[in-house]
Amino acid sequence: MDAKDKKIATDLAYEMIKEVSRAIRPYAGKPEAGEKVKIGADGTPTSYIDIIAEDTLVNILKNAPVLSYIISEEVGELKLGKGTKRSINLAEELENDDINEEEKPKFIFLVDPIDGTSNAIKEIPAYGISIAVAGVPEGRLATLDDVELGFISNFGNGNFFEAEKGKGCWLNNERVHPSDVVNFSEMTLGGFTKSGTSTASKLVDNARRMRVLGSVVLELSYVASGRYDAFLDLRGSRIIDIAASKLIVEEAGAIITSKHGEKLNNKLSIYEKAIVVAANNKILHKQIIDILNDNQADIIGKVGIASRVDQDKAVLFSAKLVDYFLTNGIEVVIEKRVVAKIEELKQNPKLDNIIKKIIKESPEMAESFENLNLNIDFKKIAQDVNKFKCDMAVVLGGDGTLLRAQAKLKEETPLFGINMGTVGFLTDIELKDTFNALDKVLRGDYYKEKRSKLVVSHENHYYQAMNEVVIMTEKPAKMLHFEIQVDGETIEEVRADGVIISTPSGSTAYAMSAGGPIVDPKLDGFIIIPICPYKLGARPFIVSDNSEITVKLLKKGKKAVFVMDGQINEEASYLEEINFKKAEKNVYFIRTSSKYFYEKVKDKLSEGGLNKNDGCL
Repeated sequence: MDAKDKKIATDLAYEMIKEVSRAIRPYAGKPEAGEKVKIGADGTPTSYIDIIAEDTLVNILKNAPVLSYIISEEVGELKLGKGTKRSINLAEELENDDINEEEKPKFIFLVDPIDGTSNAIKEIPAYGISIAVAGVPEGRLATLDDVELGFISNFGNGNFFEAEKGKGCWLNNERVHPSDVVNFSEMTLGGFTKSGTSTASKLVDNARRMRVLGSVVLELSYVASGRYDAFLDLRGSRIIDIAASKLIVEEAGAIITSKHGEKLNNKLSIYEKAIVVAANNKILHKQIIDILNDNQADIIGKVGIASRVDQDKAVLFSAKLVDYFLTNGIEVVIEKRVVAKIEELKQNPKLDNIIKKIIKESPEMAESFENLNLNIDFKKIAQDVNKFKCDMAVVLGGDGTLLRAQAKLKEETPLFGINMGTVGFLTDIELKDTFNALDKVLRGDYYKEKRSKLVVSHENHYYQAMNEVVIMTEKPAKMLHFEIQVDGETIEEVRADGVIISTPSGSTAYAMSAGGPIVDPKLDGFIIIPICPYKLGARPFIVSDNSEITVKLLKKGKKAVFVMDGQINEEASYLEEINFKKAEKNVYFIRTSSKYFYEKVKDKLSEGGLNKNDGCL
């Protein structure tokens, strides 16, 4: 928007604020104001006072001399102006190249006519209007980044906030700035949490004071002006509620992000929501983000390295990692079998040709191999994985290598996976991002992700699995007869090719291929999936991970093989029971991106998990 357009938009916003205030004033505190008259476009009940407010501003934009789009709580998405009013789908409108220039709106208004409706009905002075104005992008969806003007008026006390992108924020025509509190034990915190959120409880319990006023737009503005030190909404705020207040917070110099500390740039839509965390400065904001995500970012002082050994590039890259950590003052141990391969390659007269071939096949490794230092005494730092005692284990390979490494580690050592396999669903990063990610980890800019494991017991023998246990016949194309119990209650008796007992981590592996659901790893549960059952009603179950699962073989003369994470094979016979329960110890992964799981689901599973790397170890 140019200066002229901003003036037009500002004048329209001022008029809407003035007229809505005048229209609702007679109804504030009156019983009829709270009468529920319909369900709004956003799916929430609409009160009579909301209708009065929204009708007022819609009429102003309808009769304006310019065309505009509006996204509002009750009416949804409309195209207004020059005496017209038409329902639209904003995404379709913005991607439509056939609209005449004269029919193209100048602005997108995101409006919550009354935020804090319950307060208005009870005449509690914390309710107001929020108006954000975005430019209309060409040929793409509009996002929060397109918002250039923000206006919030508290009808309860007359306070008026406004902000212009890149120019600053004002309260009642005076510049505002956030507070300078840096310790969450001294902060005033506002917001909405969710029941059962223990990390949020820690914030609330340790804050100096907690405020809940019932108006997201006003409370976010209080962070901008120093009345609050922080605000969060873990329920998810509608974009129409935060579009103006986000700009106000940022222009005042405060911070507003997602729960994981990421920039908010959601698309502009009546249906869009975002979890928001706002704070006065980066120091306090980071403390809040760390607590909400249970980020126990310990100092990394010692690192263990494990790798697949069937690829020369993985072995040589392990050597590069040893040099990287030693250069950064980090103590290193490396898997013995990897050291054996390094020493073998060091003696190979064709090593230069091997490296050239690797670089040709994997150009992203060229920089890593430019100054490859193989003059390190690798034998001196060699250890078996089961003897690693370190702060982090770096694993090069695919999911199979990670599963093998975690099974051998005696301690709950956090794993950092570098994908050198086919899928690499459990790994954190791709090869090209290795050193940028490790730089972040060594700075403490990471978080630990907890994954549960299974304990498998059979005939007084005990095993563990992180992904899944597969029970199947020892002979191909033969079915078995199973009885499946959960906490002593029989839930299924079925003939099938096999049964999978999976953790949430394993839900994207064999369990998914066998028709099981994809399960968020944060869910506390196990999945039971019959493989090709000879029974129409046999379907997967998701059960609590506090349960004990028992699988019994009911067919005489047939043995079953049960396989833990594709690593360990054991046999079971007729009427023998295989029992499953949650392991006491968990597996921890070091993550540098909070978008790990769902991003992986989209990236790794969209094409069947294939990429350019060979092998799946």
